[in-house]
Amino acid sequence: MGYDYALVHLQYTIPPAVALTFCYYPLSTSLGLYKILFLISIAVVSTTPWDSYLINTRIWTYPPNAIIGPTLFRIPAEEIFFFVIQTYNTSLLYLLLSKPTFHPVFLRGRKLLNDGRRLRQWRWLGILAIIASISTGVGLIMKNGEGLYMGLILAWAGPFVLLLWSLAYQLILELPLSNTLIPIALPTLYLWFVDTLALRRGTWVIESGTKLGWHLWEGLEIEEATFFLVTNSLIVLGLVAFDNAYAILQTFPTIFPTVPPLPSPILLVRALLVPTSAYDDYRIEGLQQALARLKAKSRSFYLASGVFQGRLRIDLVVLYSFCRVADDLVDDAASVEEARHWIVKLNEYLDIVYGKDPDVKHAALDQFIASIFPACAQATLTFLPTAYLSPQPLYDLLKGFETDLLFGSSGPFPIHDQPTLQLYGARVAGTVAEACLELVFHHTRTLVPENQRKRIAQAGGRMGIALQYVNIARDISVDASNGRVYLPTTWLEEEGLTPKDIINDPTMSKAEVLRQRLLDSAMTIYHEAKAAIEELPQEARGPMRVAVESYVEIGRVLREPGYKLKAGRATVPKLRRLRVAWKALNQK
Repeated sequence: MGYDYALVHLQYTIPPAVALTFCYYPLSTSLGLYKILFLISIAVVSTTPWDSYLINTRIWTYPPNAIIGPTLFRIPAEEIFFFVIQTYNTSLLYLLLSKPTFHPVFLRGRKLLNDGRRLRQWRWLGILAIIASISTGVGLIMKNGEGLYMGLILAWAGPFVLLLWSLAYQLILELPLSNTLIPIALPTLYLWFVDTLALRRGTWVIESGTKLGWHLWEGLEIEEATFFLVTNSLIVLGLVAFDNAYAILQTFPTIFPTVPPLPSPILLVRALLVPTSAYDDYRIEGLQQALARLKAKSRSFYLASGVFQGRLRIDLVVLYSFCRVADDLVDDAASVEEARHWIVKLNEYLDIVYGKDPDVKHAALDQFIASIFPACAQATLTFLPTAYLSPQPLYDLLKGFETDLLFGSSGPFPIHDQPTLQLYGARVAGTVAEACLELVFHHTRTLVPENQRKRIAQAGGRMGIALQYVNIARDISVDASNGRVYLPTTWLEEEGLTPKDIINDPTMSKAEVLRQRLLDSAMTIYHEAKAAIEELPQEARGPMRVAVESYVEIGRVLREPGYKLKAGRATVPKLRRLRVAWKALNQK
């Protein structure tokens, strides 16, 4: 009996597991845990017979003074644990790196997949390469000589790789390298280092006569290097295949109307077997456009969206896209008349959407959207989840846009006093918060009593006002360049100013005083409303904290003494935004 192999775990595999667990814990979900357990089960079941064969044929051996003693099919307990800990570590790294990824937008690609012919070429190139490696492995096994160990690796792993490639090659090709190459490369390099040390110490031994005798570097057999590369590839490809299946289940409600929180392996396979010709390409394109808007227009909400999951995340992205599309149609109009035209058309869109006759509604809606709105806006209007969104917040949002059109008119500036500002904030931001909460209540499993929903929705509307105040405080200079001043006129008069003074010089010291006054109001409302977040269903609580805190952090930055605006706006460094998100997720 010995402890060398156990020490390998204590020194080299368990510490990374502890560190990765610490990093991933705030982001953990039942789905993430399900993925890890799913992969570990497959890894143990698929590797145990193969490993047992290697030991029984003395291709691998373990000196008695290197292992504690207990075995399963002659496999040391430490080796079984290696199957588990390697899968766990690589899976956690993948989950961490892929957390921001919005998988539905990669189901139909923007890289190789735009060209169907190239896609087929890559698919068959991959299949042929994998079959060639399997054939090479079989050939080495049949020779029963120095290449036997390498042959057994290729022949054992090849069919699994072939299956995963055949089922998920589109997503494998399309995902960013941070989701595929990095979670394979980093654990592989690390385990090459660990394996080198273990081979030199004799913790495990590859018998001569079955290995090629090639070394990646001194002390690391080429077979061992290949083994760890292959096994980490299998883990990551398995996770990609899982995410591919889950994305299909979540993205296409017409194919899968209801999906359990933890889909069964059978359901996952059913999803992977759906032919790509059955995908709703228009829906995928709409989600791609929506995500691009979110990423370009709001770094804070883009960061927050990554911690939501499933159809809730999809619908939140589409809702944001609708708000952005509507705002851009009005703000980017060439004239006030054109802007009013778009508000009228958006109201007509809502009238049709919430019409009583569903057959008339769908036919009229498709025709109306296609004939009235620009192509870049059509998919978002088509897929806005109005089936479970109340109409009033959306109508009120458009009333808020009407206020923006009063700037530059012959009358006074529309934000006359604080009540007017509060009403404006409620319309353009409080409504969005209420709509987001409706989506949360619809998609989460926790049943929330109606009176509690109303209380949370009211607090959400207040929080929306607070965030809009932060937005206004941030954009004083930008708004002034567009002839708009959202600071209440009564506040300006108290400082001896008019809206025109702010337009002429938005960086004056008195404007900074008013900015801080507005931020004080925002923080007061924020502190009053934030307790309601803790009443949300648990699966939405942490993500909603991230969404709120990421934006409030802009206000905190603006309140720091001596902070200098960049291009007229406050920006929060990426590392600081990540720290804020981390803290929000860890909050109890």
